[in-house]
Amino acid sequence: MPNAIVQFPKGFLWGTATASHQVEGNNTNNNWYQWENIPGKIKNGDKSGAACDWWGGRWREDLDRAQETGQNAHRLSVEWSRIQPKPDVWDDSAIERYRAMLQGMLDRGIRPMVTLHHFSNPIWFEDISGWENEKAPELFDSFIRRVVPALMEYTDLWVTINEPNVYAYSGFVTGEFPPGKRDLKLAFQVMLSLIKGHALAYQSIHQAQPAAKVGLAINYRSFFPATSSPLDKWVAKTQAGSFNDLFPSVATYGTARFLNKKVNIPQAANTQDFIGLNYYSRDRVSFDVTKPMNLFGRVYYPKDADLSPTGFIANEPDGFYEGLKWSARFNLPIFVTENGVEDEADRLRPRYLALHVHKLWRAVNYNWPILGYFHWSLIDNFEWDRGWSQRFGLWGLDLATGRRIRRRSVDLYAEICKANGLSSAMVEKFCPEARQRIFPD
Repeated sequence: MPNAIVQFPKGFLWGTATASHQVEGNNTNNNWYQWENIPGKIKNGDKSGAACDWWGGRWREDLDRAQETGQNAHRLSVEWSRIQPKPDVWDDSAIERYRAMLQGMLDRGIRPMVTLHHFSNPIWFEDISGWENEKAPELFDSFIRRVVPALMEYTDLWVTINEPNVYAYSGFVTGEFPPGKRDLKLAFQVMLSLIKGHALAYQSIHQAQPAAKVGLAINYRSFFPATSSPLDKWVAKTQAGSFNDLFPSVATYGTARFLNKKVNIPQAANTQDFIGLNYYSRDRVSFDVTKPMNLFGRVYYPKDADLSPTGFIANEPDGFYEGLKWSARFNLPIFVTENGVEDEADRLRPRYLALHVHKLWRAVNYNWPILGYFHWSLIDNFEWDRGWSQRFGLWGLDLATGRRIRRRSVDLYAEICKANGLSSAMVEKFCPEARQRIFPD
């Protein structure tokens, strides 16, 4: 067949995303360092350790790789515990390191997007109950007012809080993240605190940089009813509303419904300039009366799912399209702030990437205002409670030596970035099994 190509708009951002604790290494002053040192909290007893050694300077070579492979954007986070190691101590040398990283991106033609909170808290903040503390929003805002003026000459794209829904759910419902609690009432309290912190941060960022673009990055999980039964439909709708909708709705309208509660935070209205969409997979949902902590829903993948090696992610590009459609309803610009799959052998990733980029193109063609795509991740990194058991990087990482390992997906993504599109030749070269789904005869 003749070569076909789906093209993206001029100026579209193609990048990767990372987070400070996951790549910097030797972050010893935050709650995740504490969590890693509690037996049984991290899979296989793994520790982040030196991670990808970005704090030691290896960000330079990794950004060289990003530049050489056509990426024009990168999303990273700054580590609160480095910049404010104690309540009354600010480390300007840490800020200088982040300034060097951001300047390094600009020198390579890479546009930075900066995340200001990506799961980790300073130990001193955790010691006063973290986001449970009623003063938490103001304490976070003090950090914002210190760091944003120092970095704003390098970027105007800011994510205040990464996946606040995951932070609250994993830390206060399942207990898989610190502080490891299982209390729905407390989870709701933390959600409200995070929203208030975001709202204060939004105002402070715009006060310092009026032209800034500020948003949240929301983990969108597609919940699909397993059957046509009213109970399955109800639980899928309930889970989607509670997990996906609360934060962007309150940040748009100042109000939302969460289960049977009305949330009204008027100061949070109109505090997002874009929607940040993190998407990985889609769940089937069945009503299950034995699972009250999961809002009476049992989630699973179908038996014939195209699964990642650990079964953590199913290749469900239709769920990605659904997430883009959901994002578009807020009538704001959209960035795909994370999308990827764990796959050390790199057998699934090319297929996953091509199918998801094709759905992205379809959404762009509907004139939904999608401005960029950040693949998770540039390099294998420490995956929170799952440690080093999952490898999301385009580039692999040899933990023993720190050596970077070029996977085939590096070259597929490079061709996408450089062409600003996806072609049938790329699909035929890297994942021919997906060609009929993307470019049917």
